[in-house]
Amino acid sequence: MNVRESTPGVPVAAPSGEGEAVGCHSGKDMLEAQARAAGKSELLDRFAADYPKGPHDQPQSMCPAFGSLRVGLRMRRTATILSGSACCVYGLTFTSHFYGARRPVGYVPFNSETLVTGKLFEDIREAVYAQAKPEDLDALVIINLCVPTASGVPLQLLPREINGVRIIGIDVPGFGVPTHAEAKDVLAGAMLQYAMGEIKAGPVAAPRAGRSALPTVTLLGEMFPVDPMLIGQMLAPMELAPGPVVPTREWRELYAALDGAVVAAIHPFYTASMRVFESAGRPIVGSAPVGYEGTAAWLGAIGEAAGVSAERIAAARQAVLPGIKAVLSRSPIKGRITLSGYEGSELIVARLLIESGADLRYVGTACPRTAQSAIDREWLEAKGVHVQYRASLEQDLAAVAEFKPDLAIGTTPVVQWAKERTIPSLYFTNLISARPLMGAAGAGSLAQVVNAAMGNKARFDTMKAFFGETGQGDNAGVWQNTPVAHPEFKAEVRRQQQKRIARRKSEEMGS
Repeated sequence: MNVRESTPGVPVAAPSGEGEAVGCHSGKDMLEAQARAAGKSELLDRFAADYPKGPHDQPQSMCPAFGSLRVGLRMRRTATILSGSACCVYGLTFTSHFYGARRPVGYVPFNSETLVTGKLFEDIREAVYAQAKPEDLDALVIINLCVPTASGVPLQLLPREINGVRIIGIDVPGFGVPTHAEAKDVLAGAMLQYAMGEIKAGPVAAPRAGRSALPTVTLLGEMFPVDPMLIGQMLAPMELAPGPVVPTREWRELYAALDGAVVAAIHPFYTASMRVFESAGRPIVGSAPVGYEGTAAWLGAIGEAAGVSAERIAAARQAVLPGIKAVLSRSPIKGRITLSGYEGSELIVARLLIESGADLRYVGTACPRTAQSAIDREWLEAKGVHVQYRASLEQDLAAVAEFKPDLAIGTTPVVQWAKERTIPSLYFTNLISARPLMGAAGAGSLAQVVNAAMGNKARFDTMKAFFGETGQGDNAGVWQNTPVAHPEFKAEVRRQQQKRIARRKSEEMGS
């Protein structure tokens, strides 16, 4: 069996000649061109429609395939096999275990010969048959990374099931899927589509906890574990219950998700998943129950979509809104903030910050503009906030430089850049999105961490005054002696560069 397990700290050696046909070094344009020539045009066109890129090429973030890998690794009785360059597989598995994965990832290695001759597909097929054990698995996911996708490795030719184990083959190339957040949708959408076919074919398994006696609201997008419970409390007066969170934690939850009365697109960029829900006739509601206005509007939209009476909607609002107003007034946020991230929840966090009293000027998200995010975008823009979809790092940094916030919430490089300028900063993924956001609990939680961070401004000023310019520019690095400036060296190098430029221009004129 040509399959290996890749674990962090143990690099898997690349086979001799790997990537000679087409490799990561070939560049995005060449990889995409070869993928189209190899029969992947329909796939890439669908990616382009589902996940449109911005004015620049695509956001700077981690390998997109991490999103799909993360979804599979979080599901019970689900295994994952990666097909890609050894360096990519090692990086992805290292990252996945860093984020808490507790199971190995299968890997099918290849070299130029197996890639070009089609032997790689046969190796994948052999590995799939060896791994498809019904006593262990409900589903087996196979993910093509950039090079196999560019070479046209046809995962769609794999059997749909083996011994009762579902086989899910997907392509997640970095040159086709812009962000890891959207790659979650690639796998979630493929699984929903497969589950839809099973539902149409006949009876399917009930959820582990049984079917809800009330109509349910399917929650679309990864959420902090407490948030679904908080949403459930808000839905109860309308005689609705929270359904599964998609991406799900096990296969049978997919059936329950498709059985929901309405879909709440908490993360509004799951385009492939929403397409499946729409084909099942399920209404989709954007935004989330964050803050006072956000919660009031969301409860009304969910209730109307589920056919709930106006009286029950009013009762649900009355049950939760006074508590949210009390928390917001008790824990106000006072200060100017810029916000950026790549998780997809940036706009709803921005709404909560504003309702908490923050002076928010800029929101940047790596995710695309969609119809489901319109309600949040329009609300924010009416408050004078600049909303930037497909934000680049340069745009996020420019916003911090322009608005000079009391707190910069952003990605790692934004936080680093801001702290170097003595601006208190918080990493969005670990410190903002990894806490409750919904209802009264969300309002209080966010205010606490934000106010604490803004209160650290004096500490940054003290450190800046103490260290001065140490470690910056020519003084960066570790030195045994104090660096001595030599401006005459710089002047001489500059003079030589100017001479070379002048000589080159002279030669061009002479030719």
